[in-house]
Parts: sequence; structure tokens; C-alpha cells
Amino acid sequence: MERLPRALHPGAWWLWALGLATAASRTTNPIVLALVVAAAGYVVARRRTDAPWALAFRLYLLLGGLIVASRLLFRIVLGGGGGAGTHVLFTLPQIPLPEWAAGIRLFGPVAAEELLGGLYDGLRLAAMLVCLGAANALANPKRLLKLVPAALYEAGTAVIVALSVAPQLAESVLRVRRARRLRGGTGNGVRALRAILLPVLADALDRSLTLAAAMDSRGYARAGTTPRPVRLTTGALVVAGLLGVCVGVYGLLDATTPRPLGLPLLAAGGIAAAAGLVLGGHRVRRSRYRPDPWRLPETATALAGIGAGALLFATAAVDPANIYPSLSPLAWPQLGLLPALAVALAAVPAWLSPPPVTALAGSPPGDEPAEATA
Repeated sequence: MERLPRALHPGAWWLWALGLATAASRTTNPIVLALVVAAAGYVVARRRTDAPWALAFRLYLLLGGLIVASRLLFRIVLGGGGGAGTHVLFTLPQIPLPEWAAGIRLFGPVAAEELLGGLYDGLRLAAMLVCLGAANALANPKRLLKLVPAALYEAGTAVIVALSVAPQLAESVLRVRRARRLRGGTGNGVRALRAILLPVLADALDRSLTLAAAMDSRGYARAGTTPRPVRLTTGALVVAGLLGVCVGVYGLLDATTPRPLGLPLLAAGGIAAAAGLVLGGHRVRRSRYRPDPWRLPETATALAGIGAGALLFATAAVDPANIYPSLSPLAWPQLGLLPALAVALAAVPAWLSPPPVTALAGSPPGDEPAEATA
């Protein structure tokens, strides 16, 4: 396997992260969720570069902690929705509500079942967010434009610009803090926040406008000379296909929906969406410069994330009590064999993927425009 420093294909990192996020969505076990976050953080620590987008991972960690804290706060303020539970930890003064707000409780008794339920839900959401933040820290957002189908090139441009907001904010914060230190700024607390916030927002806005102007000058998002009927047909096929895929996936996952409706709608929606993408791709001509290779490390990285998600799906079918700890009665969460294997598999890209290209070895490839649209 090639061990020379190079940038891994961004699609491989996103497939790995989506598989890991899927694994996190299938459990509320805090041990498994903590190990998933640890595996994602370990891979990021070993394989991220010194590029600006790699600095945003800590922001996702802070946002995940904020999600957990907010879920706990909501459980304390609004209660658990199903009574206080049997293990009351403390009691707050309850605020009476009118009759039309029946079922809603403000403050009152706070039980361990409520806090643990909020903690488990918050950890699951935070773990999913951290997994996506790992992909954003490892994959070059500019090179993701190469993976977008030609029919969705305009929408893909907007999505890539949106994904690069967090990395740009992280880089702006570092630049403003470095400039303040050079000028002798020593303020802390709210005063320092006020001094940093406005320059950061102004810098991020200026960089966004510069990026938009550069993309416009290179021909991004040009409508071309495609006839209006072709554009309408393409849009109708893509939208109808995506709706069919959503309904089909819902039919397969929801036990109350008739099973025969799920798979046919999913197949019909996929065919319609693919036809729309192929038809719309003929109206956009693109030239590729320095395409990203897909080799054995990319395949291993993608399969590691997908395999982790598949193992958690299998655990949900074989031993659901292991990945969904009981709250009534309370039970200690345990780590089973399949979840442990899933977490170990998720950390495999830390060794199988090639080392990152650092500033000493050369700037990471991909800072140039990914493609040009004719």
C-alpha cells in the first residue's frame, strides 16, 4: 500500500464520516458514542493537514458540548414528558400553566431518568455532528466540486461554499487573535469577544465575496444555452426522483408502512433521479485539472466507515438492549462485542490512509480551482 504523503480523495473521507455518523445514530449507549467521538478525533489528529479547513474540528467539538448541555437544560426546565420518574434527584419550584398547556411542565421534580434520557439524546446528536465535522476537517471542500454531478453543479457550488463557512470562521478567528497579540491586545472576557467578533465577521464576509467573484470570473453557475423545456424536464425528474427516494427509504425504515411500497418507490425514485442527472449533465461541459485518484487507501477508508455503520445496524437487530440502555428500570450501559468491533473499524483509516501533506513537504494540492465550466 502506498505510504507516500498525499491528499486522500475527499469522497472517501465523507463516505467514512457518513458511515460513522450512521453508526452513532443507531445507538444511545454513552460508552459507544464516546468511543465513536474518540475514534473520529484520533483519525483527525493523525491525518489532518495544516490547511485552514482542518482548524474547524474543535468548533464542532464545542458545538457538540453545547448540544449536550442544552438537552440537559431542556429536560430540567420542561421535564421528561412522561412523569418525573422514580429516582428524584432534586425538586425545583414548579410554575403552574393554563389548561391549554396540559402535558407541559415547567421545572418541578427532576429525576435521574429524565437527565439520563437527555444526556443520551444529546450525546447521539453531538456524536453525529462531530463525525460530520471530522469529514469537514479532513476533506478539501474546494475539491468536492469535482464529485458533484454536472446537472447539480450550480447547487453543488452553493453547498460547497456553505460547507466552507466554518473553516473560514476558524481561520479568521486565528488571524484576528494573532493580529491582536501583535498589537499588544490583552483583553479577556466580554471585552475581548467584542474586539474579536466584528473583525472576524468582516473578514469572513470579505473572503466570501472574494470567493464569489473568483468563481463568477471562472464561469461557475452559468446557465448556458440549454432550451427551457430541457431544463424543466431535468428539474422535474430530479425532484420527483429525490421525493421517491425519500418516500421509499421512509417506507423501508418505518414498521407501520406497508413493506411492498418501500423498495419499488426507492428503485423508481433512484432511476428517475439518475435519468435527470444524466440528461442535465449534457448541458454542462467541464474540464478537469489534476483529478483526485481513487486507490486502495480510499477504498479501505470508505469501507471502514460503512462497515462501522453496518455493524451497529446488525447490533440493533441482534441485541438492541446493548445499544439502547434501559431507563426504566435504570441499568448500567455495557459495551458489546459488535459495537467494540465497529469502533475499532472506524479508527482503521488512521493507519491505512496515506500520511497528510504538510507545509514542510509542500502545500496541499487542491487550492487551485477544481474545475472550469464552459
